[in-house]
Amino acid sequence: MAFTINNLKDNSNVIIKEQLGGFTVIEYKEDLSSTTMMEAQLNYFMSRSNMRNKQLMIELNNSEVVLSAGAMQYMVGNIEMTSGVKGVGGLMRNIMSSAVTGTTAIRPQYKGTGTILLETTYKYLWLIDVDNDHIVIDDGMFLACESSLELSVSARKNLSSAALGGEGLFNLSARGKGVLALEAPIPSEEAVVVELNNDVLKVDGNFALMWSSTLDFTVEKSGKTKLGSAVSGEGLVNVYRGTGMVWLAPLMQYKNSIFTPNA
Repeated sequence: MAFTINNLKDNSNVIIKEQLGGFTVIEYKEDLSSTTMMEAQLNYFMSRSNMRNKQLMIELNNSEVVLSAGAMQYMVGNIEMTSGVKGVGGLMRNIMSSAVTGTTAIRPQYKGTGTILLETTYKYLWLIDVDNDHIVIDDGMFLACESSLELSVSARKNLSSAALGGEGLFNLSARGKGVLALEAPIPSEEAVVVELNNDVLKVDGNFALMWSSTLDFTVEKSGKTKLGSAVSGEGLVNVYRGTGMVWLAPLMQYKNSIFTPNA
């Protein structure tokens, strides 16, 4: 490659949080561009509370990735961008997928050799090595992936799981082998991963971020009887049944309740 990006990885204000394949998560220790007292105060407390700007860098070597629409900030090198839509039929399928999953209708593809920097975010960036697996992703988390992964819509097996569980009827899923980058509401260190082997997980709330497509998702009463459910105080719970894995964000519901009256 005939280019050099200076003052990025070698910047003393930058931390390399994680690397997987050609994907690198960059974190900025603090925002150095404060021009007012208010900005200075905000930046100080944000950095002290671990609220830092993060950025995904993708290095291509005659390879191809798929991004969420509008995610690219800048790119350097011999990289071509296409819409990722194959004809009118493909566009209609993408629009339908967008409507039911809450994701963008067009996910552009970038192919070639060079470096792509995505827009900065205060959310947390996860890099996942999908190894011949099929995982379902919660709405709005997809950021980027290698083109070797197949993105598709995963439908609930029954309507009750969507209507009663506080979840959508459809979710985006990734199948195959490759690197998947997600924009998550919590750091990966906070996620609890439950592995099921022909067993059952019951969750009071919708704070499952990802789960294996092999699992059946339903909504059921927490107890065998109405009285049992009333006594437990839980009512309905989300149930994941079978063999597979579920990634939970147990602190997310607590954090949301702090800022929600009567939560």
